[in-house]
Parts: sequence; C-alpha cells; structure tokens
Amino acid sequence: MTKFIFLLLPFLAFSQKTEIIDLSKSIKGNKANYKSFTVLDKRSNPEIGSVMYHKDQVYMVFENNAETDFKNWFYKYNPVRGNDELVLLLENIALTDDRQEKFSIGKLEIRASTFIRKEDGYHFLYRKDTVTTVSSRTTPYLAQSLSKKLTLTFTELMKKSYEAKQWDFAVSENELPDYSTVLKNKLEILKTDELKEGVYKDYYSFFTHNPEPGFTIETDKKGVVTKAVNGDKKEPIRNFYAFVHNGVPFKVIPVGYVEIFRDEQGLFIEAKKEELYPESSSPMIMLGGGVAGIIGSVVANVAITAIDAKAAKKRSALAGSEVILDPMTGNYILPEGFMKK
Repeated sequence: MTKFIFLLLPFLAFSQKTEIIDLSKSIKGNKANYKSFTVLDKRSNPEIGSVMYHKDQVYMVFENNAETDFKNWFYKYNPVRGNDELVLLLENIALTDDRQEKFSIGKLEIRASTFIRKEDGYHFLYRKDTVTTVSSRTTPYLAQSLSKKLTLTFTELMKKSYEAKQWDFAVSENELPDYSTVLKNKLEILKTDELKEGVYKDYYSFFTHNPEPGFTIETDKKGVVTKAVNGDKKEPIRNFYAFVHNGVPFKVIPVGYVEIFRDEQGLFIEAKKEELYPESSSPMIMLGGGVAGIIGSVVANVAITAIDAKAAKKRSALAGSEVILDPMTGNYILPEGFMKK
C-alpha cells in the first residue's frame, strides 16, 4: 500500500484548475438595433490554453463554449429588434505561459472581427487584434487577470462595432478566412498614384479615398496647414484623421501632423512615442486652430508645436520608428518595443 501511495505522489503534486471567463460586463448598444446575433468560431484550436499558478496548471475556459457564451452575453444586454444581423467572427484566442527562472509571463492573443450580414455578403465593421501580457511579478493570478482582459477586449470590440461604419465592400462566406486581404485589395488609396486633395474625416473615408466634399485646406504664413474651410465653415486640422495637400498625404497626430508613406505592405508613418502618446506635461502641444510652427520638418516631414528650443532639440535627436496604419481600424500597429523607447 505504501508503494502505491508513493507512486501517486508525483501526480498529486501537479494538479489542474480552470478559470471560467466571466462575460458579465455590460455590452448594451444604445443606438444599435439587431434582429439576430451570430457567432462564427473559426479558431484553429477551440482550446484557449493555460498558465501556471504555483504548482497548478490553470486553464482558461468558457462556461459552456464560445458560441453559446457570446450569444448569451449579447442577448442579455441587447433585446432582439431592428433589421440587421450582427456577426462575430472568432479568429484566435490563445493563452500561453512563458516560464522564467523566478517568474512567468502569461500572454493572451486575441483576434476577432464583426460584420453585418446582408444578401450580398458580410460587411466589415470592426476588429480587435491584440496581444496582452501579464507578469507573475505583478500578480500571481495570471489566469484571472488575463481572463478579465479578455472580457474587456471583447467589450470594447462590441461597443466599437455598434458605432462603426459598415464597409460598402462585401466579402462572401468563403472569403471570410482571408477577409482582410480581400478588403485591402479593394482599397484605392493603396493603389493609386494620384491622391485626391482635401481632408478626410475618419480612417474609413481616407482608406476608401473619399475626402470631405467642399473643403479646401488653409495654411498660415509659414505654409503650415492649420484649417479646412468650406464656405463660412472652418475646422481646425486636428479634427480630421488625415489630409492630402499638394499631392502629399499627412496623418494628423496629437502634436501636429506627419507625412504618410506607402510600400508593398501598406501605409505607414515615421514617428516617436512622444508624438503619438504625449504626456500631459509634454512641451509639445497642439494650439488653437492647428500647428503653431514647424520643427524638423525637413528631416522628419513632421509639423509640431514646441514652446521652447529644448523641445525642438530633443525631438531632432530622437530617431522615429515606422508605425503602420491599420486599414481595418485606422489604429496604429506599433513596432516591437515602441512604447519602451
């Protein structure tokens, strides 16, 4: 008997537990009306994965399954009404554990998209394509922490989808696994050599190459773009996603604007962390109707506002990084280590 207990000890020292994903946060759509909600689970692996908690292997799991839980979650906060069919496409949900000598890092990868299904196919709305990491140095409860982040990610996805403009281009059901490539191939902005002058209110109008009608661009005496004008209506350039001036495209950023470049991969800008995510105490700020001056525009093709010479000197000394513009959301796809610079 003693021998039998001894043989079991290695198994008893290593147990398995589960962290059930809590989809209880409100995803009520105040203006969105849908007649139905469909979940298409196209993940290559239905299992999410696990991380360690002391000597326990903790698996992240849905209470029932992904399709059932997401549908229950949606209908709890959104009664059936309206005419549109909202579709959630699950592409990847993967949890991995990178174990170091004295700690471990849990990594959660999520890729999911939403569509409106119509007679001609699926019309894209929004997507989340993120990687979240948590270290056991900050919390030993990796599975619990990452489970909460999963819920927050999908909460944001659903709420952004309610507000998103549906794409005019549709993809068929057979094209869904490669929908992003299919849609990108239809974007004129990625192919044309002659850009339409003017201002673009949001990322969708920019990537579909449809500037705001009737607006012209206004500059100050130094040639810096400050406003967009349509008759008596004047809007500061900071209110737009991008603009094209004298054939050159520019992306509006918190500290001004920066030139947009194109290669075989798509569109990108060259910028620094301080320009895309300036701190509240940053000496680089946006003033009044636009940009008050140009610092280093010859070198970096960027217009910024600096309130002292030290800020200008600091900016020119820092190398910019290539930041891709995601045509599916308009968000930045940051290079690795960008936020640590």
